Amino acid sequence: MSRATWLTVDPAVASIVRPGWFLASGVRVVAREPALDAPLRQAEAGLRGGGEDAEVVSAVRTMYKRVGLDPTRTRPSSEALLRRVRRGDGLPRINSLVDVINWCSLESQLPFGLYDADRLEGLATLRLGRPGEEYAGIRKDVVHVEGRLVLADAVGPFGNPTSDSARTMVTPDTTRALVVIFVPAGLPESLVLGVVALTEERIGRFCLR
Repeated sequence: MSRATWLTVDPAVASIVRPGWFLASGVRVVAREPALDAPLRQAEAGLRGGGEDAEVVSAVRTMYKRVGLDPTRTRPSSEALLRRVRRGDGLPRINSLVDVINWCSLESQLPFGLYDADRLEGLATLRLGRPGEEYAGIRKDVVHVEGRLVLADAVGPFGNPTSDSARTMVTPDTTRALVVIFVPAGLPESLVLGVVALTEERIGRFCLR
């Protein structure tokens, strides 16, 4: 895993969000990893009856409100996963790396972004979306990001705490992935470090060559 300088944070959002992130190199992405079946079922069962960290959930919703978004209308990806599990559905199975990231997001209740690093152009910046900015989403026609927290590279925006872009999506061809955790700035650094470490460990266990 590498923490080379891939990501910067615009000062305008530094008091709102303090991302955790790392670059995972040498990843192996498969359509379905059977070794994930049991731990994902266990994670789903553990959260169906409660158990999420109310402080974290509240902080993520406040992060949205601070940029003018209603988190009930535009849900953080972590909250959307929790609602899915609570209504009796399993976590979506996309591919091995996405599945690990969704698992970590569900348990931590923090929104994650996952991007094929070789599809990025130049340095990524976490900032507010500019007027008219949008991108083609994964399984969505267009994601409008004006005024929202957004990740952007030299080409333009490619991800946010609700949904990511088709341009930088992870596929079985991915060998390097940028993982970004959208952490509200008020949460303790120890929590961020713990989530990053757990995510790295799980990627190492299930997704490295």
